[in-house]
Amino acid sequence: MVMKVNNSVINLDLFINPKYNRFKYIGIVTNISDGIVGILGLYDVAFGEMIDIFTGINIAQGMVLNIEEDKVSAIIFGSDIYIKPGQEVVKKNMLMSIPTGDNLLGRIIDPLGNPLDNNTPINCSNKRFMDSMAPSIISRKSVNTPLETGLKVVDTMVPIGHGQRELIIGDTKTGKTSIAIDTIINQKNTDTISIYVAIGQKRSSVARIAKVLNDKGCLDSTIIVAATASDSAALQYVAPYCGCAIGEYFMNKGLRVLIIYDDLSKHAVSYRQLSLLLRRPPGREGYPGDVFYLHSRLLERAANLQNDGSITALPIIETIQGDVSAYIPTNVISITDGQIFLETELYSRGIRPAVSPGLSVSRVGSAAQSKTIKKMAGNLKLELAQFREVEGLAKLGLTLDDATKQLIDRGTRLTRILVQGRYNPIPVFKQILILYAALNGYLDFIDSNLVNLYENELYKFLDTSIFYLPFSINLSEEMSNKIVVFFI
Repeated sequence: MVMKVNNSVINLDLFINPKYNRFKYIGIVTNISDGIVGILGLYDVAFGEMIDIFTGINIAQGMVLNIEEDKVSAIIFGSDIYIKPGQEVVKKNMLMSIPTGDNLLGRIIDPLGNPLDNNTPINCSNKRFMDSMAPSIISRKSVNTPLETGLKVVDTMVPIGHGQRELIIGDTKTGKTSIAIDTIINQKNTDTISIYVAIGQKRSSVARIAKVLNDKGCLDSTIIVAATASDSAALQYVAPYCGCAIGEYFMNKGLRVLIIYDDLSKHAVSYRQLSLLLRRPPGREGYPGDVFYLHSRLLERAANLQNDGSITALPIIETIQGDVSAYIPTNVISITDGQIFLETELYSRGIRPAVSPGLSVSRVGSAAQSKTIKKMAGNLKLELAQFREVEGLAKLGLTLDDATKQLIDRGTRLTRILVQGRYNPIPVFKQILILYAALNGYLDFIDSNLVNLYENELYKFLDTSIFYLPFSINLSEEMSNKIVVFFI
């Protein structure tokens, strides 16, 4: 069998018949469409193996994503405009890998490790497989160390621990990314390394986030992996796995890592696009049947290891009109250890972060929470739950008894206390002070609209007072309460 390409005849039998051993590692492009290349030959190629296509102008990199009886299909990471049928394909005898190392800190890179920040080239001698096995049960230990976000509503009611997988879910423009960036900023004075993986975001959004992190002084301990909306679906597909591989390099060194996947909804869409082009049968909502495995094999790599290294994953999922029963949200909810649910109604009322206390949950619970915060959180949840039950009565203008009025007033103040500006994380000891004051009636004489002003003035007093004492939250419960009462 022959194929005519550019007025030349190519004998395809050399590539179809495996007895020609010298073509064992060489293939030929038969078709190219939307970043998907069909290849004859490459009989010993593995799923996920890297390939090079010699176009005559450059070398196009790709990865094998489909293996059939008589051909293979690969995704192309860069532009495919120079790829033509008849060009040679060579397998690299190496599964998809990414450079890793300390030199990546403070840099913005694409999923292949190429710099995007116009700085000097990145020299990394280490490489890790993009896909690797999740840590074994024996190598893990329980999640028991808090990862403080600096957000009062999260640290008190939805605590996150090192090694946990906590989903951030909500409609568009409800502050999901802001919660993730606040968490990164709050790691500034800790030993935690942050990795922000942008999937399908606008380049301007990635640049803005990099500027915020740089202005806050925490970009030097952060790595940004960006596969933006203008990049191919192939780059968006591999981006979270490459970010996780970089995190595993630091985790295996005994360091703590925080990874933000922003967002996995666009990641699933890119995989759906590739799967349909590869002619894999669509299922529910057009996604292929293995889309659950797509995210589970990624998030299972987050762990708290015996060597004190850990990866904490905060995946972001975007819902449409709050529908958490859609395919991708239900999949990721079942994989993660809890979710921070953001409500559009709360956001529009100015309650930001718009975290729903009723629908948000952490399945790790108070195991990764200080004793003082743990005790306050129980009372806070109870007060807010009672407030939500009677909140509607106040809107109806009904005559209320004194106990109900006090319950509504206290709940309104607690709700205002949990309001917090963007990029302004608050240390845990300050959270303890203001929550103690609110829960014990010290703010009952203050109008609810002035609660945040009182809070800011209290923090200013603490920062300028000679009694400034950022005490350890691991103090005994009795000692912590004495210090709190002293300040109040």
